[in-house]
Amino acid sequence: MNTRSALLALALMAPLSAQLPYKGFNPANLDSTVKPCQDFFQYAVGGWAKRTAIPAEYERYGVDQEIDTRTHQILREIMEAAAAAKAAPGSETRKVGDFYASGMDEAGIEAAGLKPLAPLFARIDGVTNAITLVAALADLHRQGASAGFYFGVEQDDKESSRYSMVLAQGGLGLPDRDYYLKDDPKSKELLASYRAHVAKMMTMAGFQAGDADRILALETRLARASMTRVEQRDPNAIYHAMTPGQLQSAAPGFPVELYLKAQGVIAPDRFVVRQPLFMAELGRMMREVPAEEWRVYLRWTLLHEAAPALPKAFEQEDFTFFGTKLQGTTAQHPRWKRVMFAADRGLGETLGKLYVQRAFPASSKAKVLAMVENLRTALGARIDGLEWMSAPTKARARQKLAAMRVKIGYPDVWRDYARLEVKRQPYVLNYLETHRFEFQRRLAKLGRPIDRNEWSMTPQTNNAYYSPTMNEIVFPAGILQPPYFDATADDAVNYGNIGATIGHEMTHGFDDEGRQYDADGNLKSWWTPEDEKAYNTRAELVVKQFDAFEPLPGLHLNGKLTLGENIADLGGLKIAWDAWQLSQKGKAPVGKIGGFTPGQRFFLGYAETWRTLTREEAIRLRAVTDPHSPAKFRVNGPLANLPEFYEAFGCKDGDPMKRPEKVRPAIW
Repeated sequence: MNTRSALLALALMAPLSAQLPYKGFNPANLDSTVKPCQDFFQYAVGGWAKRTAIPAEYERYGVDQEIDTRTHQILREIMEAAAAAKAAPGSETRKVGDFYASGMDEAGIEAAGLKPLAPLFARIDGVTNAITLVAALADLHRQGASAGFYFGVEQDDKESSRYSMVLAQGGLGLPDRDYYLKDDPKSKELLASYRAHVAKMMTMAGFQAGDADRILALETRLARASMTRVEQRDPNAIYHAMTPGQLQSAAPGFPVELYLKAQGVIAPDRFVVRQPLFMAELGRMMREVPAEEWRVYLRWTLLHEAAPALPKAFEQEDFTFFGTKLQGTTAQHPRWKRVMFAADRGLGETLGKLYVQRAFPASSKAKVLAMVENLRTALGARIDGLEWMSAPTKARARQKLAAMRVKIGYPDVWRDYARLEVKRQPYVLNYLETHRFEFQRRLAKLGRPIDRNEWSMTPQTNNAYYSPTMNEIVFPAGILQPPYFDATADDAVNYGNIGATIGHEMTHGFDDEGRQYDADGNLKSWWTPEDEKAYNTRAELVVKQFDAFEPLPGLHLNGKLTLGENIADLGGLKIAWDAWQLSQKGKAPVGKIGGFTPGQRFFLGYAETWRTLTREEAIRLRAVTDPHSPAKFRVNGPLANLPEFYEAFGCKDGDPMKRPEKVRPAIW
C-alpha cells in the first residue's frame, strides 16, 4: 500500500464525526438572505445550494451522496483486498474477489462480447409455440429480467405466517406505464427517444433496427393492461387469492401449469395475483401475438437486463438513455463504483459483515435503540390523545405499536451464499448468476416458516424501511452515520435528524396503506367505519396540500401517489419532537448552541437530512414514478403544519410557513 492509500485508509477508519467540523447540521449551509418563515428549506440549506453543483455522475446530490462516498470507499477497499487475496475456492471472500475482478476486467469483457449470452439467445430463438414461449419466460425470470410479467415468492399479505407465489404486472422497459400512454409533447419525445435507443441496441447486437417498433407495440399493450401507481397504493386492490383453477378461469390463456413446470415447482394450493386483468390480457397476448414477435421482445428484454455488464458500447448506450435522457446525468459512475453497486445487490451481506466492523460500533446501536423506545412511547401517547379515534381502534393501534419489531445495524443471522456460483469468468455471467441465485433463494422459501431474521436491505445501505407484513422497522448501519446520526451530537439535532426518520418509519405502520395491516402483519381491517372515515378526511388534507406543490413550472406533485410518505414525514416529525422532550427529563437544560435554541436545532437538523439538489430530468421522472416528494417539499410541507415550528422561529399568521389552522392535517 502506498503512502497516499495508507493515509486514506486511516482517514476512512476514523469515526466520521471526527472528520466533520459540525454536529448534525452545518451553519455555513444557511442562507441568511431568506427568512425561515418564508421558505425554511432555502433558509436551512440555501447557502450550500448556492455553492454546490451536481457532479456529472449524479442525477441528484446532497447529504446522502456525501455519506455514501465514505461507505463506497470502504466497500472498494474490501473488494480490492478480496480480489488480490488468494482465498479458498468457494469462500465468500473468494466470491467477492472473483465478482469484482471480473467486473473490472474491461479487456476481458470486450473480448467476450455477446458470446456469453449465446445460449440464452439460442433458447429464445427456439420459441415457436406456447410451450417454448413459457420456457423462455421462465428462463429470463431466473436471470432477473422482467419479461412479460412478474413471478416471485413473497410473504402473504393476508396470511403473514406463510409465503405465497405472486403473479403481477411487468414486462416494461420504461419505468412506468404512463411513458407509453401519455400524449403530451414531453412524453412523446421521451417515447421517441426510447424507440431510438431500442433500435440502436438491437442493431449493435446484430438484430434489426425495425424490431424496435415491434417491441414498443408489445410493451404498449402490456402498459395499457397495467394498473397505475396510484391504483396500486390500495393493498386490497392488488390482493387476489386464487386457486390454480380460479386463475385459469380469470386468465384462460395464461398457461400457469406450463410455467410452473418450467420453473421446476409444484403448483401451490393458491396464488396471490396482483392484477388479474393484466394476467388475462397477457393470456390473450400469448394466444394472439405471433411467436416471431415474442422472440424479438424477449431478445430485447435479455439485452436490456444484461446491458450494465456488457461491452462498453452497450453499457454506454444504456446509460445514455436511462442515465442522461431520463435523469439528466451526464457521466457514468467510475467503473469500480458500478461494479460495487452490482456486488452490493448480489453479495451484499458478505460485504456487510466487513463493513459494520469498521463503521458501526456497538455503542451506536445501543443509543439508537434507546431513541426508538422513546419514539415508541411518544407515538403511544399520541394515539391515546387522539380526539377523533374511538377507544376500540386506539386499543388495536396500541397493540400494533407494541408488537412492532426493531432491527438496527445488521442482521443477527447472515445470509448464506454457498449456492452462489461466482468465479473468474465473463462478468455478465457472474452478473446474471447473482440474479439467478436471488430468484432461487426466494423460490426456496415456499412451504417454509417465515424467516423473521431476514433483511430487505444490506447493512451498508443508506436508507431505512417499514415492512407491513413483518410489522417491523429496519435501520441499516449505512444510514446511522453523521450527520443523520452522531453519538456525540446534541440530542435536539439527533432527534431532528435520525429521530424524525425513525418516527417516519414507525408512522408508515399507520399511514394510508400501513394502517390496513394488523399487529401480526395481516391485511385485515381493525378500524371502525367511523374512525376510517375520520382518518380519510384528514388524509385528504395532505393530498390537497401536496397536489398544489409545483417543483417545475406546470409540473404538479401527485398528492395521492406521495400520500403515504407525506403522512409519514408529518407524523415522524411530531413523534420525534415528543420523544426528544421525553429524552430531556431529568437532564440539565441545554441552551443555545451556535446561536440557535434547542427547538431551532431540532428543525435545522431535520432540514439537513433533505439537503439535496436534483436535476430537472430526474424531477420529471420522479414525479411520475416516486412515492416520495422532492426534498424541498419534504421540509416545507410538514413543517408548515407544525405549531412547534412556528414557535421555534416566531412565524406569524400570513407567513408562507404557517398554514391556516383549518387546512392543517392532523392525523397522528
